[in-house]
Amino acid sequence: MDIKWEGVMPAVTTKFTKEDELDLRMFRINIEAQLAAGVHGIILGGTLGEASTLTENEKEILVKETVDLVNGKVPVILNIAEQTTTGAITAARKAEKFGAAGLMMLPPMRYKADDFETMTYFKEVAQSTDLPIMIYNNPVDYGIEVSLDMFEELLSCDNIKAVKESTRDITNITRIKNRFDDRLKILCGVDTLALESLLIGAEGWVAGLVCAFPEETVAIYELAKMGRIDEAIKIYRWFMPLLELDISPQLVQNIKLAEVATGIGTENVRAPRLPLRGAERERVLRIIEEGVKTRPDLAAFKAMNP
Repeated sequence: MDIKWEGVMPAVTTKFTKEDELDLRMFRINIEAQLAAGVHGIILGGTLGEASTLTENEKEILVKETVDLVNGKVPVILNIAEQTTTGAITAARKAEKFGAAGLMMLPPMRYKADDFETMTYFKEVAQSTDLPIMIYNNPVDYGIEVSLDMFEELLSCDNIKAVKESTRDITNITRIKNRFDDRLKILCGVDTLALESLLIGAEGWVAGLVCAFPEETVAIYELAKMGRIDEAIKIYRWFMPLLELDISPQLVQNIKLAEVATGIGTENVRAPRLPLRGAERERVLRIIEEGVKTRPDLAAFKAMNP
């Protein structure tokens, strides 16, 4: 399937049972809610997907299950986050075998590679697969920044198509557009900067709180692209306290609690993560409860986008 690298692409959570097994029933419920809301792709195995805790067999099950569920409606993209180049190449080949339509790729894990090592890593993986690739550029959390000069060289690989822009420097979007125009598609990777990013040229949004609030997330994107900015801003302002739950070390626990509140998830996480407790749990629950109570009316948006 061809990937346009635009629109809302949920970085979905992985659902677990209380016995620490994949909860495919709840996983299906969530994916169906994403599709019903009109998302443009599904990303598996990211940070929200608790990828570092998943076995290879579980990743295979999740990709195959999702490909079957979406049934060609949207592309399924698997995140690659490996410690070695060989491991990343193997993961990319398996993703293609399992039916993924594309890859999202982080720099090497644990080792802080220099610029040359990072570019070599990305290029060797890109040359090992026909799948299109989105580079995940998140120096804040992962310690390695892919600079524009590095992208200049990486774009010699035809299948490197997009960047998940998570530098937190929103002016970087304009720099990328000035330098590469449409050769490098930009998807915002920080929920609290999403509308601003879309308005200055990002093609899409790799979203987190969409896992619990898919309709509102898609509405913000579609309204922004239609130029109905005031309507998008109104929803975005309501959403912001919830979106801030994504920029936290406990983002997985936060978002899973939000999924419980909207009926499309459970709060089960895989150790060493543990459910929130105490004062922090109460704080997060208050934010979620207020968000659900004041959820915006999307009737006008839905009427224009049946």
